[in-house]
Amino acid sequence: MSDTRIVDFWVAGTEEPEFQPTDEGMQEIGPEDSGRRLDEQYGRVVDDDYVFDDEVPDEERMILNMGPQHPSTHGVLRLQVELEGEIIRRSKPIIGYLHTGMEKTGEQLSFMQGPTNVTRMDYLSPLHNELAYSLAVERLLDIEVPPRAQAIRVLMTELNRISSHLVALATNGMDIGAISMMIYGFRDREMILEFFEKTTGLRMNHNYIRPGGVAVDLHPGWKDDIDRILKEIPKKVEDYHNLLTNNPIWQARTVGVGVITAEEAVGYSITGPPLRAAGVEWDIRKVFPYSGIEQYEFDVVTGDNGDVFDRYRVRIDEIVESLKIVEQVTDSMPKGDYRVDDNKVTPPPRQRIDESMEALIHHFKIYTEGFRVPAGETYVAVESPRGELGCYIVSDGGARPYRMHVRAPSFYNLQGLPIAMADSIVADTVATIASMDPVMGDVDR
Repeated sequence: MSDTRIVDFWVAGTEEPEFQPTDEGMQEIGPEDSGRRLDEQYGRVVDDDYVFDDEVPDEERMILNMGPQHPSTHGVLRLQVELEGEIIRRSKPIIGYLHTGMEKTGEQLSFMQGPTNVTRMDYLSPLHNELAYSLAVERLLDIEVPPRAQAIRVLMTELNRISSHLVALATNGMDIGAISMMIYGFRDREMILEFFEKTTGLRMNHNYIRPGGVAVDLHPGWKDDIDRILKEIPKKVEDYHNLLTNNPIWQARTVGVGVITAEEAVGYSITGPPLRAAGVEWDIRKVFPYSGIEQYEFDVVTGDNGDVFDRYRVRIDEIVESLKIVEQVTDSMPKGDYRVDDNKVTPPPRQRIDESMEALIHHFKIYTEGFRVPAGETYVAVESPRGELGCYIVSDGGARPYRMHVRAPSFYNLQGLPIAMADSIVADTVATIASMDPVMGDVDR
């Protein structure tokens, strides 16, 4: 293994400075890292008491880097894997290559500007980022948004869950060799992105869900667009089952691969589909409901084995459950305002700005200075497509968060990779990574 070193600027003829190892060199897999042991009965890891095979000399083991530029790491994720032949004995995820400092940036922006920042973290589920942030701010403000705004939020986030899962299925298929699934997944996602563009003006990073409600009401003819989605997506799901679920090649590459038990998932704070695939019935929408989602009927989908196949099945079945919610919201969409009627939080209607000087001043001040939030702290979590997405905010009574921290599901779920990959073959690495569905913008925020 090469020892990466750096040296300060050195002038010829002076004493040569001492070499210092870089931080990157300190991230190498070392002897202090716990390994894994293979269970004879089940053929998989059961604890951290790792014992090397004494018959395998040290020179037969090697450490390789996968990523951070590798396309199958789903972003700039770097994996160090220790191999005995084609068997992965230990692995270590290394993050930080996409670091953007969004949490610290959020402390420099007003509460009004906050959704513009957080929407870019998990870029496959931007509406969930906006919702978690807005709910936290609204709890500090002690306000409740109108029923129509809550229903719109549920509608948009469940559609966002479907579009995110379609990307997960598409990239999972691509990584294992099912190129058709990549094409179909992105093709079918277009219906939802077109709906988002009509509603918010953008296909992603919407800044649509804001403290106090949503930016604008649903566009004219939105029900026709939803009816098309409700009609077409179930047909596509059946195609996915025919293409992958019942495919013996797909099953051979996913069943029993990348197993994470329920105890391991809970112990490592893994949430979302990887947790439910292990058989744990935990969904924030059920245990800590938000935005009135408790009034809609849907089931929490779980698996049995916690392997790549179960994580795939959980996501494909959650698409069906989200469609149920979307249909119920569409049929029961309440009338009324789409944002709270509070001048301290809500900007004036656009048409009023041309008619009233007071409205113009109100608009100018709320967008330049923002609104003040009472001092306090809170934590609010929502169920994003990748698991528990929480937002912790501390307010000192000003117009900007004093502290902001995000509980990102991809960050925690990545902890499961060394467990799932231990004592597996190299060929299963990309399948295991894809089944965790990490978004590195959600990790390196």
